[in-house]
Amino acid sequence: MTRIKVFLVDDHMVVREGLKTLIAAQDDMDVIGEAGDGESALQAVQDCRPDVVVMDISMPEMNGIQATEQLRQVCPAVKVLVMSVHDDTSYLRQMLAVGAAGYILKHTGADALIQAIRIVAAGGLYLEPSLAEHVVGRYVRRPAAVTELLGAELSEREREVVQRVVQGYSNKDIATQLSLSVKTVETYRARALEKLGLTSRAALVRYALERGWLHNS
Repeated sequence: MTRIKVFLVDDHMVVREGLKTLIAAQDDMDVIGEAGDGESALQAVQDCRPDVVVMDISMPEMNGIQATEQLRQVCPAVKVLVMSVHDDTSYLRQMLAVGAAGYILKHTGADALIQAIRIVAAGGLYLEPSLAEHVVGRYVRRPAAVTELLGAELSEREREVVQRVVQGYSNKDIATQLSLSVKTVETYRARALEKLGLTSRAALVRYALERGWLHNS
């Protein structure tokens, strides 16, 4: 089994120590490095090439937004999972805009963090559920705007599935909400992505972000 290589960036040593203990207890991941600020992390990440960087936002020297933007330029294969105290959706939008693959709050449980690391490492996108709902909620209630954004070529069912994908729901959750089978949801999702010329949930969220879908309600 390939183990997930994780790099930690946080200016509080106690936070990094706690994360190292948590990650060390997993049988599929290792912490291979750490840094106390974004500037120090830049060179270290280039040297050790982790799979996932768990990134704080508020740090001295260089904050997480700046560090993520530069890391994505020099190490595009490295995924950045933001772990922050900020529950303001403006931070979520900023981090997605500079290429972060996930955003989770520090008070979230350990199980959710481990799940988020695995999702991001596998090429998926993880959004803190409470923030994702606030960011896209009003657009789910505005079908005309969503139709314009996603393109009239999508069917109503495809749009319903895509809206929930962006909100962070799993295929199983979407199937339950729409009274469909998981296989049918997967089919609608694949068709919608193909029509939009996209290949992943992360690309779909960024597509929506670029078109002004992800704004505060």
